[in-house]
Amino acid sequence: MKSALLVPLLLAFHISIVAQSASPLDNSAAAANTAYQAKDWVQAVSLYEALVQAHPDSGRNWYRYGVSLHGLGKNEKALAALLKAQALGAPAQNVEYSLAEVFAALGEKERALEHLAEAMKQGYAQPEQMSASSDFQTISSDARFAPLLGQARHNQKPCESTPENRQFDFWVGDWDAVTTPDGMPAGISHIERTIGDCVIWENWSSLNSSYSGKSYNTYNSNLKRWEQFWVDNVGGMVHFYGNFTNGVMDFFTDDVPQPDSSKVRRHLQFFNQSPDKVRQFSQMSTDGGKTWTVEYDLTYNRKK
Repeated sequence: MKSALLVPLLLAFHISIVAQSASPLDNSAAAANTAYQAKDWVQAVSLYEALVQAHPDSGRNWYRYGVSLHGLGKNEKALAALLKAQALGAPAQNVEYSLAEVFAALGEKERALEHLAEAMKQGYAQPEQMSASSDFQTISSDARFAPLLGQARHNQKPCESTPENRQFDFWVGDWDAVTTPDGMPAGISHIERTIGDCVIWENWSSLNSSYSGKSYNTYNSNLKRWEQFWVDNVGGMVHFYGNFTNGVMDFFTDDVPQPDSSKVRRHLQFFNQSPDKVRQFSQMSTDGGKTWTVEYDLTYNRKK
């Protein structure tokens, strides 16, 4: 019985010792983070100065030390700290942006713009912070500043202003779908832009059955094509790919093996017939695309 009680007591003692030995460092880092987030630069400088002395290989600590020094107006020391952070591999977009602020504060306009441009190349994506920076008041009137701000906005939402990503916007909305030949109600669909406007997200529900599904449509900038991933409530999944050609979103699939050993290829098209009407036309082929059979033909009418 004594030995059974001794084990948890020893374990608790060990955990207590480990916690006590780790707590000064953890507490210091936590306090530094709190001061940094609150922009309490006096406290942050003091705490991060201790941290970089204790851990001279931490690029993150050197970066935050530099930003905090800049917050106090100690720009020469901030410059040295940021260059140290850069050498230690701190995130390039953050370091380049902070270097731009420091050089702007030091009155070195050309170097500020140079580092700001590099921050954009590295993916800096906080246009609101850039617009509000008091350091950039001295360079905001320069003709090069506005395009850099535009690049920051593009980095933040790269799909928003890319023409290819907007080609399928005509399908966005709430729709009542009917069969094209006879106008019989077929389903309803809610389609929206999501994930930074990079994805056209379809939500389909059939009216005549319990069938439902979703599709995720996005422009693949690497392959220069549109892709659709359809999934449904019966375990189905279809991958389409294609392009927006002559005003039509034109999708195909590969030849997909079926349970009966045949192969099916699909051809799916979306016709933008008016601001309030879209036709969705699907065909299938079992002979590699030599002949095609209509699978379904729907007309989407925008809900009022």
